[in-house]
Amino acid sequence: MTKFFIDQHGCAKNQVDGELVMARLLSLGYEQTFTPALADVIIVNSCGFIASAKKESLDAVYAAKRAYPDAKVVLAGCLAERYAETFRTALPEADAVFGNGDLSRIGDVVGNVLSGERTILVPEQKGICSGERTHFLSYRGAAYVKLTEGCSNRCTFCAIPLIRGAVRSRPEDDVIAEIQSLVARGVFEINLIGQDVAAYGTGIGDDVAGHGRAPLPAFSADGKNTGTQTQSALAHLLGRIACLSGDFRVRLLYIHPDHFNRDILPVIKDEPRIVPYFDIPFQSGADTVIRAMNRIGPAQEYIRLISDIRAALPDAVIRTTFLTGFPGETDSHAAETERFLAAIQSDWSGCFTYSREEDTPAYALKKRVPHKIAAARAATLQSIQADITAHRLAARIGAEYDVLVEEVSAGNDAESFAIARAWFQSPEVDGNVVVRYAADDTEARRALRAGRVVHVRVDAVTGVDLDAHFVCDSALHPRGERPDVSPLFFAPEASA
Repeated sequence: MTKFFIDQHGCAKNQVDGELVMARLLSLGYEQTFTPALADVIIVNSCGFIASAKKESLDAVYAAKRAYPDAKVVLAGCLAERYAETFRTALPEADAVFGNGDLSRIGDVVGNVLSGERTILVPEQKGICSGERTHFLSYRGAAYVKLTEGCSNRCTFCAIPLIRGAVRSRPEDDVIAEIQSLVARGVFEINLIGQDVAAYGTGIGDDVAGHGRAPLPAFSADGKNTGTQTQSALAHLLGRIACLSGDFRVRLLYIHPDHFNRDILPVIKDEPRIVPYFDIPFQSGADTVIRAMNRIGPAQEYIRLISDIRAALPDAVIRTTFLTGFPGETDSHAAETERFLAAIQSDWSGCFTYSREEDTPAYALKKRVPHKIAAARAATLQSIQADITAHRLAARIGAEYDVLVEEVSAGNDAESFAIARAWFQSPEVDGNVVVRYAADDTEARRALRAGRVVHVRVDAVTGVDLDAHFVCDSALHPRGERPDVSPLFFAPEASA
């Protein structure tokens, strides 16, 4: 049987694409392997967002062709979408180049390369690729669900609109059906994603609920139309999710600060399964830089937004992202961003240095910042965040939480441990909860399995992680086996 191997790169949205590619090939009778040496076809599902990610994806293609010369190498994903014509001649190491506009066409591409035909296929960016995913490139019990594709914000530094086009949204019924299917199959944590989920329902031609693009009727707690107010499409969707039955939690990721839907706050307040976790990429705290990025701001309004969120939801957790070294950023601007970070006291944040991307408006801007200075500014922000994170995590010592188990270690003769996540920890980017238990504790050993939810008490902070001890099987789930989605685990060490 013909075997394929996926070398996965990039963000959560690209991960969903990789899972759809897997599902399509499996449905066509191909077999998946996690050992690249056994693969007939190696698919590099690439990232094309910034220079370092592009290099990593290209290096993966070169390494795969060098290490496995008998395998066919397919470059897929964002890098393929962005530079397909360039790679037609400049990347002979790729036996095929496949864009991400219509992932259902992966079977055509693989069939062609196995027949000896080099294929360059970039389907039109139209609609949203979706469908049944049978296996997942994530830990057991959690999955990403894509709400939107593309982006219309046109931040001057960002190539996403060039790669994935303008924003368009999935119909509500499609999203609801997928969530119901995942929960029925044992997925506990649903992470709703898009380049900007605040833009859900705002794309040209979007009609997510069958009402056109007019404001949508609000749902009451019992799922009935109140007939007295209207909501954004995102709030309306969350209202429908709140009406679903089952044990699960939902997290929103990536909300542009200029479009934050404040009407989602009361929905989240009334529905404990939708956790008050907000990933809001501010990028800068200096008004001059914010405007140069084609964002509205100002920074003071962003600070007010965080204040409003925490006033409505006192337990709210904030994650953000900063970009340092944007053209024209001065030491004074960098200091403004440092003060901004100190003001918002985000629980988590990431930082990356500016990458000069061709065809973006910022590409032609003058007053470029040397990489060494941009990196130093990023390090300063990360140091400030480390102190804030340590302080905010320390406040959780002594508290008890339901956590989703990702991995279990045998430990030693006296003590074992598991790696888990609480609601305030997003997969991959935040810290974890290290759950410790006695090696001879039969109840803990029975309960602590990947994909299960258990109840723990926090004992200490270790870096960005929390140390905790097992209390009991979570009240959310009775003892016994949860439905098993049997996700496949992505093993970075097994990359091509």
